[in-house]
Amino acid sequence: MLHDIITSQKKEIEKQLTERYIPRDISVGDISGDKLVRVITGPRRAGKSLFALHLLHQIGPFGYVNFDDERLTGVKDYDEILTSVDSVYGESEFLLLDEVQNLRKWELFVNRLQRRGYHLVITGSNANLLSSELATHLTGRHIPLLLFPFSFREYLRVSGEDRTDVENKAALRKYSDQGGFPEPLIYGINRSEYLGNLVNAVLYKDIVKRFRIRAVQGLGDLARYLFSNIAREYSFRTLAKVTNCKSHHTVEKYLRFLEEAFLFFSLRRFSFKVKEQTSSNKKIYCIDNGLVEASGFRVSPDRGRLYENLVAIELLKLASRNGTEIFFWRSPQQEEVDFVIKKGTAVVQLIQVSLNISDPGTQKREVRALIKASMELRCDDLLLLTEDLEEEKTMEWLGNKRNIHFKPIWKWLVVEK
Repeated sequence: MLHDIITSQKKEIEKQLTERYIPRDISVGDISGDKLVRVITGPRRAGKSLFALHLLHQIGPFGYVNFDDERLTGVKDYDEILTSVDSVYGESEFLLLDEVQNLRKWELFVNRLQRRGYHLVITGSNANLLSSELATHLTGRHIPLLLFPFSFREYLRVSGEDRTDVENKAALRKYSDQGGFPEPLIYGINRSEYLGNLVNAVLYKDIVKRFRIRAVQGLGDLARYLFSNIAREYSFRTLAKVTNCKSHHTVEKYLRFLEEAFLFFSLRRFSFKVKEQTSSNKKIYCIDNGLVEASGFRVSPDRGRLYENLVAIELLKLASRNGTEIFFWRSPQQEEVDFVIKKGTAVVQLIQVSLNISDPGTQKREVRALIKASMELRCDDLLLLTEDLEEEKTMEWLGNKRNIHFKPIWKWLVVEK
């Protein structure tokens, strides 16, 4: 039985390896030169499996098991899995375990394989499940890798064409609506239907079923509300009022599930006091703009918030690689800076996103917030991302002068950081 399942899965990946593949901007190190487990996490259908398949295919023979397969849910003898893999693929020291969180006590299995000398790549679509178990059983012996849907740079790679600045700007508008999930972009699948089905799969398979949630409507209402209100502040009590969730404690739990399943992420309001960070409102962002357009409710696209969401996603990716922390800032007078980048104990950059600052009032508001935050947070690296403008200017507010870099959003997104 297991042999037949592994054989059918092998046929599937052989077909996948012949299909078009867009290289991803993610570094994994020398997988053949060490025995560290590569742990690739991220949203469903973001391309984790295909990335891992091509990674190992370049090295040589490897074994593969996809645990997102209902036929494997009852497997109890894990040695039988290895025996079946060896009989189908031949003995190899390289193994790819796909969606491994679906295997009961997977962390003990992975730990044993790692001790036996296997080079392992594992993927999973639940952030907390993987990170908490790995921290316990594989401390210092794994490399976490976060793979999201296509970045704007990868999105441009799909067409493989050189573009003018005007064309890049137009492409960004399209990308801000479509998002970066690979399959609709590469194969021309109906995007709305595909992404709607994906959201339902995450909600009902990854959350409702796994956590045995009974108040399904409350979870669905919460997700739809968040999709419709990206880049906005929230409190748990407010979310409880606008959904069918019974209490703010339920909302807090549901939001944690939604974030662990890589649908959303939150940013805290910056404060030098941890207690204030914890008690203040947070801002919600979605892991991909395509999900926002497919699942949220809006009469017309809110381009400013869609662009802000793109910047938030890019900063989240950077934070996963370089150890920075991301916040937003708000003054007592309600001036706001969209992103505060903190490295260690210092604030190293302030980023404001504004679609169009041709209006003097808008420019004054955005610049005032940056300068005030610069003074309070002692940071002089100020960046204002807009749709068009590129220059560096010395700006002033109440006698306080700061150099501000103005940069088109599309150009900031395509430059390697």
